[in-house]
Amino acid sequence: MSMTQEEIDALISSGADESQDDTKLDSEQKPKSADTIQGEFPNLGFSSDPNLLSPLDPKMELLYDLQLPVSIELGRTNMLIRDILRLGRGSVVEFDKLVSEPVDVLINGKKVAEGEVVVVDKHFGIRITTLIDPSDRLKGIKK
Repeated sequence: MSMTQEEIDALISSGADESQDDTKLDSEQKPKSADTIQGEFPNLGFSSDPNLLSPLDPKMELLYDLQLPVSIELGRTNMLIRDILRLGRGSVVEFDKLVSEPVDVLINGKKVAEGEVVVVDKHFGIRITTLIDPSDRLKGIKK
């Protein structure tokens, strides 16, 4: 027995639990069309916390023209002062990150993204690969 489109629409509109549907249908009765597969998707909107402002909020418009320092952190290391004083042309400082690891993108000293180093017309650049969640970034601003 297969389900008609009307039955599928009725199930979707009634908010029927997917796990209940699976227990009721045996392997012959399960819909085979890709149109009938229900999936769970994460909420892509901004946080519902009323204390956080959306980047599209008109109250934020005053901040749009502010300049903030943007820096890229390749890695970190600790060195003794005597070793720092011995640094000279051609010295190599080893960082704690591997070449294949992403670099951190910091804005005003706060991590907002990760990326990989690229070369664009003889200049270094960063291709953003991961963004920190917007609600986490806005929480950091409020502190």
